[in-house]
Amino acid sequence: MMLSVVRKLKAAILLSLVAAMIGCASIPAGAERSPQDPWEPFNRSVFEFNEGLDAYVLKPVVAGYRFVLPEFVRDGIYNFFSNYNDIYTALFNLLQGKPGFAFNDFMRVVVNTTMGLGGLLDLATPGGLEKHKEDWGQTLGVWGVPSGPYVVLPFFGPSNVRDTVGTVADLESDYLFTYVKDIGLRNSITGLRVVNARNTYYEAGDLLDGAAIDKYSFMRDAYIQRRAYQINEGRDDEEPIVYENPYQ
Repeated sequence: MMLSVVRKLKAAILLSLVAAMIGCASIPAGAERSPQDPWEPFNRSVFEFNEGLDAYVLKPVVAGYRFVLPEFVRDGIYNFFSNYNDIYTALFNLLQGKPGFAFNDFMRVVVNTTMGLGGLLDLATPGGLEKHKEDWGQTLGVWGVPSGPYVVLPFFGPSNVRDTVGTVADLESDYLFTYVKDIGLRNSITGLRVVNARNTYYEAGDLLDGAAIDKYSFMRDAYIQRRAYQINEGRDDEEPIVYENPYQ
């Protein structure tokens, strides 16, 4: 397992180096700087790489996905992966010392798996079982691990140092990603999960593209605020940390 983690870390570093070869993007005049984003020029270059990948590869694939599959089929795929993720959310809530939430998430899995055709239907939400979303990054944050500087990851997008470690841990502990031995099946499942995830905010992305805003700053600030909110259970009382800017 440790060797697998090391391989994933090496791959992430390699991807970051490739993105760095694009060059550090300039910061637009008047753009609001964040004390939690000391690597902004580099992050902007990776952000532009991700935007190009999304525009020329992922978005056209999702457009075809939406054209070929009717809405009820797409909803079923979304519900299936959402139900699968609830298993991990229940475990993370348990690790975070929230047994009530963990029991709620476990019951979601039971209801949707047994009565929802293996998770294709979401009967738990209208039944009063609230949907949660937890991951390793949030769990580390609840345990007191500081977020570290904001960073944009190739392919994965907005993150920070703590959540980058959490992303590797999420992949390592994900059964469908790590432990399915049939490579063709595993790649097909992974591809479907990526397309399904992008499909969930297909129209929202268009709204951001058409807005007269600095998209990078908007997404960065939204990510930082949202993660603080998630980790503090809505209290949003985490004091921001100012990091030294190496580009000043």
